[in-house]
Amino acid sequence: MKMTTKEVKSHREPLIHIVKRDELHWWQAWLIRIGAIVLAVLLVGAISMMLTKGSFTEIYEIMFKGAFGRITEGKTTMLWKFLQETAILLGLSLAVTPAFKMKFWNCGAEGQALMGGLASIICMIELGDKLPYPALLCVVVLASVLSGALWGVIPAFFKARYNTNETLFTLMMNYVATQIIKYYVYIEGGGSNTIHPVATGNLPTLGGNRYLLNVIIIAVLTVALFVYLKFSKQGYEITVVGESRKTAKYVGINVKKVVIRTMVISGAMCGIVGMILVAGTDHSINTNTVGGQGFTAIMVSWLGQFNPFIMVLMSALTVFLRMGAGKIADTCSLNASFADIAVGLVILFVVGCEFFIRYSVKFRHSKKEVKA
Repeated sequence: MKMTTKEVKSHREPLIHIVKRDELHWWQAWLIRIGAIVLAVLLVGAISMMLTKGSFTEIYEIMFKGAFGRITEGKTTMLWKFLQETAILLGLSLAVTPAFKMKFWNCGAEGQALMGGLASIICMIELGDKLPYPALLCVVVLASVLSGALWGVIPAFFKARYNTNETLFTLMMNYVATQIIKYYVYIEGGGSNTIHPVATGNLPTLGGNRYLLNVIIIAVLTVALFVYLKFSKQGYEITVVGESRKTAKYVGINVKKVVIRTMVISGAMCGIVGMILVAGTDHSINTNTVGGQGFTAIMVSWLGQFNPFIMVLMSALTVFLRMGAGKIADTCSLNASFADIAVGLVILFVVGCEFFIRYSVKFRHSKKEVKA
């Protein structure tokens, strides 16, 4: 029995429809992700060529020098700067990961790091001439950790007790932290927007390199967080709570306790990053000390699939593009926002590729006749 043309049109499938894929092998998923990153980097290069009229080789040579400097000539200052920037972004990404894995949307890494840095600078200024250096250093570290943890546990408490919206709460905490820093800088700086670098209580340098200890601290945190999430009982509880709070309650996990404990850890790690920025790098503080990297860290954590070691690569790629594109902007007199555009393109491609890992796009096949 044949259907009429009108009946065929009424039963016609949509031109495009989306179908959930069967689960891909891990190597297939990573091939798609790597392909997306390569395409994004090539697109950044192509856009740079069109804007600067430079050659393909020149563009990527400028990007390489912007991120790593002239390593071939024995000048490694830029290389260490690259490692420092990567470590800071990675540290913030590690900090938000336990909360995200638990599906607690901690968007307050910026404020938590600022409060950790504020605790550091206060201890350095007020106790610098009152305590011996080893004791002062211990106080700086402890104060930074506790301040970051406190700033993280406040929204966690209200979430656990009153089921408040943690996204809005942590974002508002960022704003409060920024205003506190602004007020402190104004008072301590004598009405100016800058506190002069503090000479006491800074982290020690290793081999004359002020960045080396910072990188080592973040490397230790990376390994520690991987072990914690992968092999500890608390890491298992975080995973269960993230997958289903009802299931977690059913198996006897105290969800409120896990939420608060995890945010204490998340805030404490942000506090450590704030201490590194203040006591290990700048020796001062202002509202731009973290530089918005707390928000970039959210994307790095997601793109790294909450795996600390993958986040190392994503952090390095993000910093490479930011520093490299920034060098192109400086060299070729482009707008300073070009670096942010380059990073945004890569993030867009990587986020987009996750869609194609999970779903496939099917097109309607043309049919001349449909049989009943």
